[in-house]
Amino acid sequence: MILDGLPALRDALETHGLLARKSLGQHFLLDLNITRKIARLAGTLDGACVIEVGPGPGGLTRALLEAGARVIAVEKDPRFLPLLEDLARAADGNLQVVLADALTIDETALAQGAPAAVVSNLPYNVGTPLLLKWLTGPFRPTAMTLMFQKEVALRIAAPPGAEAYGRLSVIAQACAHVERVMDVPARAFTPPPRVDSAVVRLAPRADRPDDRRLAALQAVTGAAFGQRRKMLRASLKALGGERLCEAAGLSAEARAETISVEGFLDLADAWLNARR
Repeated sequence: MILDGLPALRDALETHGLLARKSLGQHFLLDLNITRKIARLAGTLDGACVIEVGPGPGGLTRALLEAGARVIAVEKDPRFLPLLEDLARAADGNLQVVLADALTIDETALAQGAPAAVVSNLPYNVGTPLLLKWLTGPFRPTAMTLMFQKEVALRIAAPPGAEAYGRLSVIAQACAHVERVMDVPARAFTPPPRVDSAVVRLAPRADRPDDRRLAALQAVTGAAFGQRRKMLRASLKALGGERLCEAAGLSAEARAETISVEGFLDLADAWLNARR
């Protein structure tokens, strides 16, 4: 799709007198070379339904539309509606703009039950809660290509034993195949944040835990990483401690950061079996 007649993003922001709001975690990505690369990393988008959260002035939105996607853009800040409505008019029916809080929307209803991917440069202050919502909630995206603060991206993709490995790593990797596919320096944003960013690609696993098993996984990882410096026999004491570890085939003297995703799933299964 060719978006004819649209002003450059910087010109559009200047025309409307728009500045990023720190309280909303806003940092604008105006480099279309970068946004187009993110769209390519999301895979084949021609004709696909894509939900984008936090489009702001629409830099990534333009790239998604150029790639042929049908975009549902969810924006919380009403200041950007005029820019996004200009873009919607140029998009010939392929852009729907929704003024809403992405933490509370029903994505399945937005997509009218159609399969939908999520591609977003997420606001820093809600990136992790949104990812957990999409991993553990009723909405099942076909894939997710998401930009986070680099620190968060490292946590999502971290292997066992890594300093960044934690509860978010386990839940993400139990539900999806995770890959950090692109790093983006702070200078690429307007205004530049204090930290670099990274794009993470998450493809759903065929062996994703069912809802009951996933809830148990959240419980055991919450306990284990809530006291990550303690041995499992202590951190998991309220859930069964040594007996739980023995049932899962794990050492009670191990610490959470050394346990693989499969090991945590074994703990979740053992906890479920103990509660029957």
